[in-house]
Amino acid sequence: AGNAPGLDAGATALIIMNNEAAKKHGTKKLAKILTVQSIAHEANGLAEAPAYAIRKALVKTGLTLDDMKLIEINEAFAAVPLTSTRILSEGNDKKWQELKDKTNVNGGAIAVGHPIGASGGRILMTLINELRRRGGGMGICAICGGLAQADAAIVCVD
Repeated sequence: AGNAPGLDAGATALIIMNNEAAKKHGTKKLAKILTVQSIAHEANGLAEAPAYAIRKALVKTGLTLDDMKLIEINEAFAAVPLTSTRILSEGNDKKWQELKDKTNVNGGAIAVGHPIGASGGRILMTLINELRRRGGGMGICAICGGLAQADAAIVCVD
């Protein structure tokens, strides 16, 4: 108790389209997805997996963590964002604190829930909405899955 969120019921649907389709439908874009990357990791490394998905997304785009205004990492357990940000800090305590300060700024799944079927959409939209509230910028989100799979996405809000 207190180490992992309850498994809430939930579902999500996101409509993702290119600029041409958005104009055709008169829809205003909320953000641009720069990349989505997936990884598989050793099963006992579930808490580490989001860090490796984040690294893969950064390499794919040529961006760095310093380019990211905000980070969202799903809290399957409290250790997941802590472990992943620690790995991303590469042992630098000052960098780790900087990463923690911009990770899950509105609370993670322990605070807001972990609705199976909706968590990926929830963290993506939490990131996009908070970037919009703060005037834009780039952010990255990641989520781990059963047996240490993970996905990460980088978004840009104008």
